[in-house]
Order: sequence, then C-alpha cells, then structure tokens
Amino acid sequence: MGRTTRPWQMSTNTDSGVAARVRSGERAALEQAFNSHGGAVKSMAMRVLREESLAEDVVQDVFVAFWRDPAKFDDSRGSLRTFLVTIAHRRAVDLVRAEEARFRREERVPQESEPSIDDEVWTRALGDTVRKALDELPDRERKAIAMAYFGGLSYVEVARRLGEPEGTIKSRIRAGMTKLSVSLAGVST
Repeated sequence: MGRTTRPWQMSTNTDSGVAARVRSGERAALEQAFNSHGGAVKSMAMRVLREESLAEDVVQDVFVAFWRDPAKFDDSRGSLRTFLVTIAHRRAVDLVRAEEARFRREERVPQESEPSIDDEVWTRALGDTVRKALDELPDRERKAIAMAYFGGLSYVEVARRLGEPEGTIKSRIRAGMTKLSVSLAGVST
C-alpha cells in the first residue's frame, strides 16, 4: 500500500523543502539548489550571453538573489529550476541590453561646436567636484572605476589587469558608483 505524506512530513529535498531551508538560513540548502539547478541556470545564461565569464556572473547573481529573498519562489507557480532559470534569463537579457547601450554610447560621434565660456567654467567646476568625490573613495574602488570608466576597460579586463576575481571587481565598481551617486546627488548637469 502507498504511504500518505502529510504536510508535516514533507521532504526537505523537494523544491518547497529546499526553499524553506534556504529561508531559515541553511547554507547547505542553497548548495543543494546550486548542485541541482546550477547547470541549467548557467546553460540558459550561456545561450543568451555566449561568454562564459558573463554567464558565471549571472549564475552567481541568481543564487545570491535566491539566498537573499527565497520567499519570491512560489512552488504553486512552477518548479525551483524554472524559477531560477527564469531569473537567469532576465539577468542575461539585461546584461546584453546594457552592453548594447554602452556600445551605442561609445560609438556616438560628438557634435563639433565651440563651447561657451559658461560651459567651459561649468565643465571645469563639475570636473573638480567629480575628482573630489573620486578622491573620497577607497583606493581599490577608485582604481577599478578609473580603469573601467576612464580607461574604457570591461569588468573582465579590469579583473585580469588587477589579478582579482571578476565578481570582486564588479562589486567594487558597483559599491564605488553607489558612493559616487550619493556624493554627487546635488550636482545637476
């Protein structure tokens, strides 16, 4: 005869069980989710991005997001794999869009015009303000931002030149940019 499973006897290995264990802060449950679904998540990211290092960043982002907010998973709407793969697809598409936008910005040819004295004074004052805000950042964040934004390097290139993991560089740049946005919040262009 078959066994009846009651709610209090629910297996901790089901999607709901794993999510419940992650909600309670159990790292082993996150590891279990990663071992079970990490390959599918990376495969989705690779299909969209076609670059392994970027796909690995997406995998990390997906599982960090799941760790931080496992309550977003609702097993009545689908499996944990589907949930994680959907997040990976969204993140990968966002990355592609961001890269395309960056490429379009870099390819734009500035219009030649003679700057007015007011424009030149404003530009210099703004430059001084940005330099001061940059100087307030920790050295590691400032260096990574300078290489990426002023040197035109990608996260991957900055990481290689500094001999650091890409995720670390990405985090430093994001943290530094967040601090800069706070420092420069009152400055208008």
